[in-house]
Amino acid sequence: MSSIVVVGAGIIGVTIAYELQRRGNVVTLLDKAAPGRGASYGNMASIAVTEFMPASRPGIWAQMPKWLLDPEGPVRIRPAYMPKLVPWFLRFLAASRPSKLRELEAAGAVLCRRVHEDLDVLLKQAGLTQMLTAEGCLSLYADKAEFKADREHIDILARFGFRHEILGGNAIRDLEPELTTKIGKAVLFPDNRSISDPYKLVTALSERFEALGGRIVQGDVAGFEQSEAGVSALRLADGRSVAVERIVLAAGAFTARLSALLCEHIPLETERGYHTQIMDPGISMRHSIIWPARAFMVTPTAGGIRVGGTVEMAGLDAPADYRRAKILVKRAREALPELKTGRTSEWMGHRPALPDTVPVMGPSAKCRNVWYATGHGHLGLTYAATTGRLMADLITGIAPPVDMKPYRVDRF
Repeated sequence: MSSIVVVGAGIIGVTIAYELQRRGNVVTLLDKAAPGRGASYGNMASIAVTEFMPASRPGIWAQMPKWLLDPEGPVRIRPAYMPKLVPWFLRFLAASRPSKLRELEAAGAVLCRRVHEDLDVLLKQAGLTQMLTAEGCLSLYADKAEFKADREHIDILARFGFRHEILGGNAIRDLEPELTTKIGKAVLFPDNRSISDPYKLVTALSERFEALGGRIVQGDVAGFEQSEAGVSALRLADGRSVAVERIVLAAGAFTARLSALLCEHIPLETERGYHTQIMDPGISMRHSIIWPARAFMVTPTAGGIRVGGTVEMAGLDAPADYRRAKILVKRAREALPELKTGRTSEWMGHRPALPDTVPVMGPSAKCRNVWYATGHGHLGLTYAATTGRLMADLITGIAPPVDMKPYRVDRF
């Protein structure tokens, strides 16, 4: 048996730790907060298998100037943070070459094709199958122009064989009667199902991990002790030390700070996302909905309805700007006119964003006993079960069922 420390107790880290412990390893899960209190607490609960496309594709570039000039647009960059983003944006630009886009699309599609197979196995093993809902997601379009603007997305899905169905007005409201009649067209993604409560999924998996003998430690990693064999211990901010034989760095947007301590640069940024949780919405919904032109999503989850979306580039330390959450609610009410917003809570979290939109999963290029699982962007929940399976295979010396070269840490 091997002793392994997984740093990061979000959905990615917890799933990796659970899978490694289930396979008979001795695993410690370490985070500065309790399991699920970071980005996994407030994600949009979507198993979004159709959303693997690189953010650098031409359709996004075409809309970027308009978005950046709009104070209520879906992308905001705080001016003071702009100089720090230049290296990241140069890599983002490099990822927009046509040949590179096809490569990145294929890398994302490979993972998304596995998602439900791996997720079904995980949920059955953990006794949590009831947490996956049966309904899919509706993508909304007010008119032909909006649909045409998103056609690139639909065409990529068709090329890779992902299921979708184009619907007209009456068929849309047959599925979701609360939607405004201003929606003229929609696309149903039946495989983009939802989790009934993403935070509870993380905590339930962490409890299953502990029941298998896993250990959860709360602490903030301040440094590493190294020898010729690699990392031998973690130094925590409170003075404690945690011995390691192998270590998995899966701390989301904070992973780059840890890798930098090992002199291994990962071009990881935070795409700050916001949500508003509405507990007395006055309406009921079966499907999640996304309106691409308005850049928001609404999901029935966590006992109410959650409205989220937007991208804010401002780093890990800037205070939240909850005006972003309020803009999203205003737009959600365009789609759902009867939505009530009397009892709400607002949240901001850090999505770990790599410039090519493909996660890092695999061994360090510099430290022989260090592994990375980070940069899952908007798809942390979607990719979690697959990441757990692939990382556990790699770490325990089993050949993974997919080629892992596209996800290596030194590809940039």
